[in-house]
Amino acid sequence: MLPIRAAVRSSSSSQRCAIASSSRPTHLTRSISLATQPPTRSLAHYLEAARSRDAFSQTRGIHSSSRLMEKKRWVNPASENDKDKPKEKAEEGKKGEEVEAKTQKEQGPAKEEQEVEKKQEKDGSEEAESSKTAEERAKKESSSNSTRSTTSSSTSSSNPFSLPGSAGGNSASGKEIVKPNIPETYPQVLAVPITHRPLFPGFYKAVTVRSPPVIKAIRELQAKGQPYVGAFLLKDSNSDSDVIESLDQVHNVGVFCQITSCFTSNEGEGKPESLTAVLFPHRRIKIDELVTPGQLAAQAPFVQVTPEVTEGENVEGHVESFEPDVPSVEEVREELGTVSRESEEGEEQAEPAKPAQHKPSKPLSPINFIHSLVPDISITNVSNVSLEPYQKDSQVIRAIMSELISVFKEIAQLQPMFREQVTSFAMSNTSSQVFDEPDKLADLAAVVSTSNLEDLQAVLESTNVEDRLQRSLVLLKKELINAQLQFKIARDVDTKIQKRQREYYLMEQLKGIKKELGMESDGKDKLIETFKEKASKLAMPQQVRKVFDEELNKLVHLEPSASEFNVTRNYIDWLTQVPWGVHSPENYDISHAIRVLDEDHYGLKDVKDRILEFMAVGKLRGSVEGKILCLAGPPGVGKTSIGKSIARALGRQFFRFSVGGLTDVAEIKGHRRTYIGAMPGKPVQALKKVATENPLILIDEVDKISKAYNGDPASALLEMLDPEQNKSFLDHYLDVPIDLSRVLFVCTANVLETIPGPLLDRMEVLEVSGYVSAEKMNIAEKYLSPQAKEASGLKEVDIDLEPGAIEALIRYYCRESGVRNLKKHIDKIYRKAAFKIVSDLGEEALPEPKEPETTQTVESQEPDIKPASEHLPGDHSPSPGEPGTTKHVTTVPREPLKVPEGVHVRITQENLRDYVGPPIYHKDRLYTSSPPAGVSTGLGYLGNGSGAVMPIEVTAMPGKGNLQLTGKLGEVIRESAQIALSYVKSHAYSLGITKSDNEVTLNDRDVHLHMPEGGIGKEGPSAGTAILTAFVSLFTKTKVDPDVAMTGEISLLGQVLPVGGLKEKILAAHRAGIKKLIVPIACKPDIDENVPLSVKKGIEFVFVEDIRQVLYEVFKGTENETRWRETLPLEREPEREKL
Repeated sequence: MLPIRAAVRSSSSSQRCAIASSSRPTHLTRSISLATQPPTRSLAHYLEAARSRDAFSQTRGIHSSSRLMEKKRWVNPASENDKDKPKEKAEEGKKGEEVEAKTQKEQGPAKEEQEVEKKQEKDGSEEAESSKTAEERAKKESSSNSTRSTTSSSTSSSNPFSLPGSAGGNSASGKEIVKPNIPETYPQVLAVPITHRPLFPGFYKAVTVRSPPVIKAIRELQAKGQPYVGAFLLKDSNSDSDVIESLDQVHNVGVFCQITSCFTSNEGEGKPESLTAVLFPHRRIKIDELVTPGQLAAQAPFVQVTPEVTEGENVEGHVESFEPDVPSVEEVREELGTVSRESEEGEEQAEPAKPAQHKPSKPLSPINFIHSLVPDISITNVSNVSLEPYQKDSQVIRAIMSELISVFKEIAQLQPMFREQVTSFAMSNTSSQVFDEPDKLADLAAVVSTSNLEDLQAVLESTNVEDRLQRSLVLLKKELINAQLQFKIARDVDTKIQKRQREYYLMEQLKGIKKELGMESDGKDKLIETFKEKASKLAMPQQVRKVFDEELNKLVHLEPSASEFNVTRNYIDWLTQVPWGVHSPENYDISHAIRVLDEDHYGLKDVKDRILEFMAVGKLRGSVEGKILCLAGPPGVGKTSIGKSIARALGRQFFRFSVGGLTDVAEIKGHRRTYIGAMPGKPVQALKKVATENPLILIDEVDKISKAYNGDPASALLEMLDPEQNKSFLDHYLDVPIDLSRVLFVCTANVLETIPGPLLDRMEVLEVSGYVSAEKMNIAEKYLSPQAKEASGLKEVDIDLEPGAIEALIRYYCRESGVRNLKKHIDKIYRKAAFKIVSDLGEEALPEPKEPETTQTVESQEPDIKPASEHLPGDHSPSPGEPGTTKHVTTVPREPLKVPEGVHVRITQENLRDYVGPPIYHKDRLYTSSPPAGVSTGLGYLGNGSGAVMPIEVTAMPGKGNLQLTGKLGEVIRESAQIALSYVKSHAYSLGITKSDNEVTLNDRDVHLHMPEGGIGKEGPSAGTAILTAFVSLFTKTKVDPDVAMTGEISLLGQVLPVGGLKEKILAAHRAGIKKLIVPIACKPDIDENVPLSVKKGIEFVFVEDIRQVLYEVFKGTENETRWRETLPLEREPEREKL
């Protein structure tokens, strides 16, 4: 028995020349295992058949055969140019003789083998003649059918994995039509990963590929007649890859697909080209191995034929069957043709033939021509997944199939689109009747379902027919439930729509009937008449009247169902709600205004005088246009209540809104009408609410307005508060000019520093300073105490809050400049008194009234009900519906109880602690006796509007001349300390600290300055004089009188500058018992104007303008004063004042 290569080399020269002239040589890369092949046929038989092909005009190639030639099939080879055959044969003959001579020379003495070959050639020619006869008969039978092109390459025509007719050829040549033959085993495929859902055999699917190497591989598969791929589902649904890098990326069971068609598409400019391939799955396959480049390099490109003969047979020259694993004769011819053209390979193949050796079988690779693209593509070794044996007539299988078909019918009745989809899929599966095959029916159910990927993949991987049917039935049942729910929702929606349409038609008919009978006019007509009636009562400006008429005309021509109808109706409604020309009569009676202001507020003489002046001007002019007031002062002094009193005195309507934290300009200017839910701004809303165009609008907390990304509301206030602009204020919603000049705007603020300058410039500021102790006493006795007594239900009870208790309350509990905290403490006193009265009298004297009879109940909401898991022994929480879970409700108000006569309560200074607790402030100053050197007394203004006496302590220690500041001091007060120390250093000799001008001081000592009450922040320059006095006291070792306090800013050259908050500071000094105050002379007018005489009584005021006057006044009568008369003479004495 000879190897194939040696045997073929000994064939006729014409056969070898034909192989040498092949246009595309191929390398045989498969090895053939003979253990499981069908019976063999003589090799000479095939060689003779190959040589005889040149004698016919239409040649034939053996595709497959068996030993008895019972299943022999013939196909048309790709012969494109039959007319040029004689010339080609002549050339091939010459080349064949050269190859034959060389082959015979190499084989040498193998004469016996040559004789055997000649005998085989003779037999082969006879076989070729019979093949020609069969070909002519086949052509006659297929002449009435349409021709199909055949492949032009010998590889595709003879490859056992090729699909006849899949490659292009000469369709007009009239060759035989061959039905596509799908290979039953395909050991190696191009693996294409897919997403979203797996594919099932028999159902088309389009797959888009974007990877250029994979696109190239698919095109080569089509060109070589191998349009087969394996489709496997990715485990990660979010992944979009065309290459499988690891078997963990995909499910191991997929489908073997045929590429039926391809077309390219461009997703956009600059994006790579993509290929869309239509796949038709044929069967299930399983991945055995992912082929790597190393495995491809290890495969040897040879075909091995083993001389093994079936037991009992001894036929020499027989080989195993060529189907499906033995390469065809055409491939052998191409291999030999390649050898003849390549000298080096030819020498190797011309070696003497040797018997084939037994080697392990290797898997065939029908796609070896795309191996070079690995690893840019995925190639896998696969095997078929077979069904487990089953009985089609099994009762269980037939029952499940019947249930599946029943569910199909139910879903089809609910969803017509589902019925069309099932019909389309069933028609596409032409290989068998889908509803008669259990496995096909299960696949169809999975294809049309919309279940998750895991369930669909489980159906694909199932090899048991009964299990696959049951899984598909579950998926289809879910689809049925979903279809029923969709049908119910659609039916409910249709019912609602029909009901609304029916109601609409009936209402329209009713309107028409009523209109014909004159019983009722159309709703739109009635609305328009209402708007016209409102407008007739208003004195609209001409421009506003024109806009009103245009919008009303638009409303007449709009249908009520149109969306623009509601927008226009709301706009006209707001336009007619503005009180055009409507105003309330004003009362400029001065005596009435004085009486109202005194009833509502005690003190505040300056504010009241300014308001009365304002009203006097209005009395003479007839209006108060162009006045914007701003009440500035600490919290709790009555700024908001003053605004209410002004409105009551003038007889105007009152509207208040706060702009604290406001960030949206639309709150002032309104929204554009195009937005949904648009509304006018606060000024227009105020006019609508008060129904007059001359109200008093109080803008509260104007100093706390904010700025954000959607505009600056402070800038929007400029137009509204400017007397020159608010005559034609333009709201974004109304978009017509509105006259706000008759509105009296009153703003309130705690500080003026945070108000923008342009806005502050448009307002007239009225300072509302804090109350002194005497004013607080009167306010508490006349206003706060009666209000708190009535609010506590003790109006008719004899409760006496003594003045001494109020004074102690002000002195030790409520030192703020306002009275808000004082009001809270007085309310607390009366609440405590009410509690003691109820506790002492008991329920017998003050019994609970009977509950009114009522049948109304509500569900009880008790937050302390525990769940059952948290119950303790003895606990019981009623469940909903049980007795005790509902509460009776009533609309009858509860009547107040009357306290029996003879109840008397006295609140004195001694028992005040029982009502309000321990005092907050224990003493007014830290040092009541003579302090050590380095301590002085300053005055400060706290943030809550009150003043305080603040001691300043200074000490020195060995160091490097550094200054350390503690006590939560701000930046400005730190600078004041630096200035004071620099002044002391520069005047050290004049102050008596050093003995000469050239002597340097404090370079070897550190100075530490501290201001007690470190939890309270301190800021400002007013402590400059006190700090410098403390430094001088420390370095001269002279004590400062604790009854002397001072305030004032100092300059670097010793000037004393004015400061603020004098009223609060002097009030704190008066409360602390200070006898002498040193203040800047520039503050004297402020003290004379704002500080009451009762506060200044007992205090000596020293007005200074130079730091030397401060030092002389503080250290009067000491050795320092005597020394300073020579070194630091005083130019003039300071002014003094004492009541």
